[in-house]
Amino acid sequence: MTGQLKLIAFDADDLAVISAHVQDARVHVADIIWRQADKRLVIGLSRPDWDQTLAGHDAPGRLVSALRFDRVLACKSRQIDHSQPDQVLELIGIDFYPGEAPGGAALLMFKQGGAVRLDLECLECSLTDLGADALGGEAEQADDPVPSRAPPRPRS
Repeated sequence: MTGQLKLIAFDADDLAVISAHVQDARVHVADIIWRQADKRLVIGLSRPDWDQTLAGHDAPGRLVSALRFDRVLACKSRQIDHSQPDQVLELIGIDFYPGEAPGGAALLMFKQGGAVRLDLECLECSLTDLGADALGGEAEQADDPVPSRAPPRPRS
């Protein structure tokens, strides 16, 4: 694993950098947490360690990360079944659509066709790596199913 990232976005260009780092991240529906009273959306995800890919590793590992949006006025989802918390979504990317300054909307798009739209007072987003993903390590192939949330097996 390379160094852990902590990125912050306050504009569309910053958000594009975060979007690149979370491309192909795996998200359990249960890990999409809308805290309306706090005006915050937090998403736990398992993302590819793209720095390992750039360093020439054939099978880069995955990182457990937290994606957070603050100053969220509204959160809406489409084609995401919240009654199935173990369903796994694959994040394609995040776009920002400016509105009345400094606000706008962020759109998180998933490979399965689902999306999350955030109406923002202003853009405040952060991506923080929390450590290596023990379930999505180097042995995993790109076309393998997503590992379950079961605890990691001891290695012999």
